[in-house]
Amino acid sequence: MASSPEFRLLGPLEVRLDGRVAPVRAGKHRVLLAALLLRANRVVPIDELVERLWEDSPPARTRGTLQTYVMRLRQTLGDPSLIRTVPDGYQIRVPTSHVDVYAFADLAERGRLARNAGDPAAAAEAFTRALDLWRGPALADVPSDVLHREEVPRLVEQRLHVLEQRIDVDFGVGRHAALVSELRALTSEYPLRERFWSQLMLALYRSSRQAEALDAFRQVDRLLEEQLGIDPSEELRELHHAILVGDPTLAAPQPHTVTVPGDQDTEVPAQLPADIGDFVGRAHLVDRIIDLIAPSEPSTAVPIVTLSGPPGIGKTALAVHVAHLLRKVFPDGQLYVNLRGYASGPPLTTVDVLARFLRALGVPPEQIPLDADEQSTMFRSLLSGRRLLVVLDNAAAPDQVRPLLPGDPSCPVLVTSREDLRGLTAMNGARRVPLDVLDPAESVELLASILGPDTVRAERAATGELATLCAHLPLALRVAAANLAGRDDRTVTEYATELRVGDRLSALSVDGDQEAAVLAAFDLSYAALKPELQRLFRLLSLVPGPEFGVHAAANLLDCQVARAHELLTELVSASLLQEHTPGRYQFHDLLRLFAIERAAEQESEPQHAAARTRLLDFYLQAVDRCAEVLYPDMLRLPSTRRPSVRMPEIDSHADALRWLDLERPNLTATIQHTGDFGPAATAWRLADAMRGYLWLGKHVTDWLTTARVGLHAAHTEHHRPAEAAMYQNLGMLHWTLGDYPAASEHYNRCLGLYRDLGNDDAVAGILNNLGLVHVELGDLASAKQNYLRCLTMKRAANTKDDGGEANVLINLGLLSIETGDLAEATGHLTESLRISRAHGYRANEATCHNSLGIAARLLGDPAGAMAHHTQALRISEELGYHESTAQVLESMAAVHLELGRYDRAVEQAELAVAALAENGDQQITTNVLVVLGEGNLRLGDLAKADQQYQQAVTKARKVGFRLAEARALLGLAMTRRPLGKAAESVTLCRQVLAITEDAGLRVTEGLARTELAWASLALGEPQQAVAQAELALAVQRATGHVLGEARTLHVLGAALARTERLDQARQCLTEALPLLDRLTAPDAPAVRALLGTI
Repeated sequence: MASSPEFRLLGPLEVRLDGRVAPVRAGKHRVLLAALLLRANRVVPIDELVERLWEDSPPARTRGTLQTYVMRLRQTLGDPSLIRTVPDGYQIRVPTSHVDVYAFADLAERGRLARNAGDPAAAAEAFTRALDLWRGPALADVPSDVLHREEVPRLVEQRLHVLEQRIDVDFGVGRHAALVSELRALTSEYPLRERFWSQLMLALYRSSRQAEALDAFRQVDRLLEEQLGIDPSEELRELHHAILVGDPTLAAPQPHTVTVPGDQDTEVPAQLPADIGDFVGRAHLVDRIIDLIAPSEPSTAVPIVTLSGPPGIGKTALAVHVAHLLRKVFPDGQLYVNLRGYASGPPLTTVDVLARFLRALGVPPEQIPLDADEQSTMFRSLLSGRRLLVVLDNAAAPDQVRPLLPGDPSCPVLVTSREDLRGLTAMNGARRVPLDVLDPAESVELLASILGPDTVRAERAATGELATLCAHLPLALRVAAANLAGRDDRTVTEYATELRVGDRLSALSVDGDQEAAVLAAFDLSYAALKPELQRLFRLLSLVPGPEFGVHAAANLLDCQVARAHELLTELVSASLLQEHTPGRYQFHDLLRLFAIERAAEQESEPQHAAARTRLLDFYLQAVDRCAEVLYPDMLRLPSTRRPSVRMPEIDSHADALRWLDLERPNLTATIQHTGDFGPAATAWRLADAMRGYLWLGKHVTDWLTTARVGLHAAHTEHHRPAEAAMYQNLGMLHWTLGDYPAASEHYNRCLGLYRDLGNDDAVAGILNNLGLVHVELGDLASAKQNYLRCLTMKRAANTKDDGGEANVLINLGLLSIETGDLAEATGHLTESLRISRAHGYRANEATCHNSLGIAARLLGDPAGAMAHHTQALRISEELGYHESTAQVLESMAAVHLELGRYDRAVEQAELAVAALAENGDQQITTNVLVVLGEGNLRLGDLAKADQQYQQAVTKARKVGFRLAEARALLGLAMTRRPLGKAAESVTLCRQVLAITEDAGLRVTEGLARTELAWASLALGEPQQAVAQAELALAVQRATGHVLGEARTLHVLGAALARTERLDQARQCLTEALPLLDRLTAPDAPAVRALLGTI
């Protein structure tokens, strides 16, 4: 298996795959890769990437070009999953240890920690390894002014800071003499960096070179005056003065040993609870907390760090673990107290805590003031000048913490709380560190540390399930392991089964130990909530999906949206909910179970039912509103409106898509839930309303799930309109998947139901859909018959909503293009465009323009074709419809092919592939592969063209897409002839003709006969070539395909010349030239050259 790539940015950009350099040759690709790596594992917005790539001069089709760059970069890296496409951006997922920028930062941090802990050897090693990662100027070959302006200076500053620290470590071990030459070079390279000058002066002074040290000061003094007009910093001036007077504090350090202070009156408290011997995970949090508690840069503020999270998350364990790691850094002691903020009894008072601390610091009991303010003052005075750590565990509120804060920055404070203590952040500068559950690997590691690795290895799958059942909550994991440890009569598998099927919360407790119980921990947090918060906490458990927004909460509680937001914020602050992304909330799994239990116990049945109804009404009404905005012309079941529902603003396509993208998992879960528990109507109504959205996004897994659940619900209730709607849903799904026989079966069942119900409008819609299936199956006659019956019914109905008529006219137009009735096609499409514009059917408008462009191209109007395609592309991109965008790009590529712009054609087709990357529509992908194949064929890359045509044939046959199969086989025929395989070309052309003649694909038939004529000519059969060319010419003139006619005249002229019918040959070639010149087609020079030989 290939290892994960390694990336180097500290120098020229370099990618290493399995130990070998993989070149990234294109400059723009290097810019894109660097921009992603500098934000590794985070989403980089598209706007930011565009700025880094093009600054103020982006190309006309910015997003499409960016998609192409991403696609090609994925190919270079060899693993497409490394770069993820996310809403409005991209994300590269790599281990940070494989990117030198992050490896540098990690080594620098290790060096800083080792230095603070008094280990200069380890510090020097870490700093040196970090600096060795630099191979030259950062991003040396990355051509982006923005990156060099905004990112490189930051990286350079980090390097120089590490270099300064490494030099300081060298000073500490007496290497001053060896530093002089290095520092002279650094002051020459960075003459305005005063820190290097001060280090040079100190190195010279400690090397008994006082005069040179003073001369160095004069140099920097003169330099700063001449270049900046300023004096040296206060630090430099003070160092200069100290050197002048021979200040003894400048002397090199002497070897020393650590001794216990002789002042017996100074107490050194050591109140930390014992560290947990099996502490696992949290490595990144440990490093972050240490960095905040013991910062490398001195400050006048007291460092305060608050660890927050839900009960059982491991706040105390982490705080105590970090405090033990820092004991050497704080030699004057560690104070610890459990403030009992969430205990069953009253919390400790300020007077209680300060009295304890003062006694621990050596104050006799009789000298401790009774007044809390006086105690605080004495406490701060005693800590002045000491290096001491204060740990305040289980705080309930900021007011409980503030009187216990020292005044000296050398005495940091570490606080744990179930609340986020935002007041401490706002008023006291505290830094918040929220805790989440352990990741799955850490959870298994924790279980293994208690149960033993052999047990975990023997029941690996069961151990993983046990970790999941414990929701990866440390307290639950420890309780579960304690209940299993030493028990030979119960396996992990058996215990996991008990938790899965039983009362999980009650089972996660240790007999006889109240503190070792998950339920008890949750109860204390819940009891501290005010009643309104408790009720919202309970009702949120009714949401079937994994998360929710503020409008769901407002409808559940039947309150204003602003009030719901306030309450959700309070629940997040209390660590009973997570705001995992802005405005989106979720439970930890065990807290959700707890909320469900509380709802069952405390909500009456009417209250429970009313809240659930409000939530379901909200989902129904919001989805229905999205459907109205996104696809107003789509046939749907009737909807109802309740004015009491609190709705989000959904006024545009972007609003609707954004809301549905956020809520899709919840809506799918709600359909499944209501399908199982009712009301069944909610299941089928939601499934029906989501059909268009699921089709647009090609969310086929959710689509299949919701359609099947909806159909089952409709069958259960014997609701025939709903059954018909769900069969329609399944028919559309299988048509999208390319399973045309299944699509036909579902549509025909739907058609029978709608006919029985007397719903003529729906019958017309299904006839239209069946026509689409017939087209894909190559039965164009049946397709046209269905389309015309649909059109007749739509016009007879004379309804105000002409969306159905617009749709069927588009389909008739596309069918007419395939059958070669180009004038008829233009008429249908023009009428559909008029209707779509009148009613605001923007998606239809885009399709009309694209289809009119195809017709114009075939009729010999490439400029008109491109104008239509440009309009279609603008609308598709405005709507955010990737599928439609890909179709238009494919059509534009076809125009470029006919005009001889082969590079541009391939580029447009690759943009189409990129637009489909997240959707994978098989029909459009197949068509794009055909266009790509022709582009590469014309560019002379026959191997690539052959490969792409083969892929297209495979895809088309897999889904029964006969039209695309014919085009792809024709492409293979065109590829084989230049390879000297004209006989194969003949065979392939005859396969194409078998399809086109059966399906009535006249345009493709004309192209196939033209290629067959060239192949026959190559085989030395000019009479056969003439016969095929004459048949092709008749087809081309009947359809009006101008370029096809010109190219057929070309091969006919060549074949006639070979049969010595020179006058007829000249006539054909002469007729071809004006057509080719009018189209500016690339074939004209070849025709002139042939004409010149006759």
